[in-house]
Amino acid sequence: MKDIRTILAEAVQTLRDGGIILYPTDTVWGLGCDATNPSAVRKIFSIKRRDDSKSLVLLASDLDMVAKYVRQVPSIAVDLVEVNDAPMTLIYPEGLVSEEGKPDRFHLAPEVVAEDGSVGIRIPLMDFCRDLAYKLGRPLVSTSANISGEPTPHSFREIAEEIRSAVDYTVPAPLEKGSTGKPSQIIKVGCAGEIEIIRK
Repeated sequence: MKDIRTILAEAVQTLRDGGIILYPTDTVWGLGCDATNPSAVRKIFSIKRRDDSKSLVLLASDLDMVAKYVRQVPSIAVDLVEVNDAPMTLIYPEGLVSEEGKPDRFHLAPEVVAEDGSVGIRIPLMDFCRDLAYKLGRPLVSTSANISGEPTPHSFREIAEEIRSAVDYTVPAPLEKGSTGKPSQIIKVGCAGEIEIIRK
């Protein structure tokens, strides 16, 4: 297997070029792209055969990165991240979105946010994923590597050939050792400290 620095460099270059990667996360195998690139995001919807009215979960390296792409980071979100010891996706009230059709690395692609403007972002508990986002310099999409409606693959060998052949770069399977094989919990947070558990 290639060394981790080479894998990171190749994956990041693919993301910067507008490509799609297949990679292990701290939860399950994911399809990823630059979350600020609308055309790349649309490729992911196409690969998954998924309705593009549905939002996507993003991965960020840390809260500083999150703060650059949402209108406000509620204090309750900071508290949750500080005490968290399991994969946790937080839904923030308002993502900062680029004007439609105008890619902008300082704003999210419109396709990754929900209809109400909220956006789900996770700071992964896996060094590889955090490093990937850090080296990219912006959030990346993390959606399960399956056709919409089909079972979520819990390991590389469960990923359909249709998915494997549709991506531009595949991270070596041995790196999945850091994955739990289970989806993250999802918590919606509000600016006044509200919390809603979407998925435990």
